[in-house]
Amino acid sequence: MGIPRVDVLGVGISAVDMEAALAELARWVQEGEQHYVCVTGVHGVMESQDDPELRRIHNRSGLTTPDGMPMVWAGKRAGADHMTRVYGPDLMLEICRRSAAEGWTHYFYGGKEGVPELLATRLTDRFPGLKIVGTYSPPFRELTDQEAGEIADRINAAAPDFVWVGLSTPKQERWMAANIARLQAPALLGVGAAFDIHAGLLPQAPPWMQKRGLEWLYRLLKEPRRLWKRYLGNNPRFVVRVLRRPPALVSVDQLET
Repeated sequence: MGIPRVDVLGVGISAVDMEAALAELARWVQEGEQHYVCVTGVHGVMESQDDPELRRIHNRSGLTTPDGMPMVWAGKRAGADHMTRVYGPDLMLEICRRSAAEGWTHYFYGGKEGVPELLATRLTDRFPGLKIVGTYSPPFRELTDQEAGEIADRINAAAPDFVWVGLSTPKQERWMAANIARLQAPALLGVGAAFDIHAGLLPQAPPWMQKRGLEWLYRLLKEPRRLWKRYLGNNPRFVVRVLRRPPALVSVDQLET
């Protein structure tokens, strides 16, 4: 049956806290399973409303973690009282923190030119013994099938346990779903802004704003031109739709996949 999910407007958010998510990821590596992880908040849920394929990508994931506090509140309303936020940047740090002891290896795919290399430097300085086996910053345009195959070969040759994907939503979710069959790594994780945050290029909201679900406001104030349509359009629509269709605790089998 697997980990239960909370149906939030048709998107199955995994009913997990940080420890449960880490335990599941460790199990994939230990048992040789292969999955991808969507780290999803209001933006991902609302993008999925008009895109059935994106919704199915979320629902076919090994985990779709509650990236934002609205997902946690939805989970608790559905009866998943143990749910807590599993925020992409925090998940990355926790896995890296445990990697030296476990021997886990990492590949960074995404970000602007130079960003994955800077990220690798910052994280290896922070976590001595962390093994980064490769980095790649893809071109902004869509890749040809030949290019995609060559990149997959490059990643497979490095043999990472974790492939971190920093392309933003929904591009990173589509990339993981399209490429998981070509890749051999146990875990692909789409973490978006975590690349820029941990590379020191994008500041994080203060903890008090994160706990109160106000990180969207902090990011909007930092990047108004890029984010105003996302937050000022999606957030009110999300509230209205959730009031009409309350979240419900379900199994993966009950979701549209």
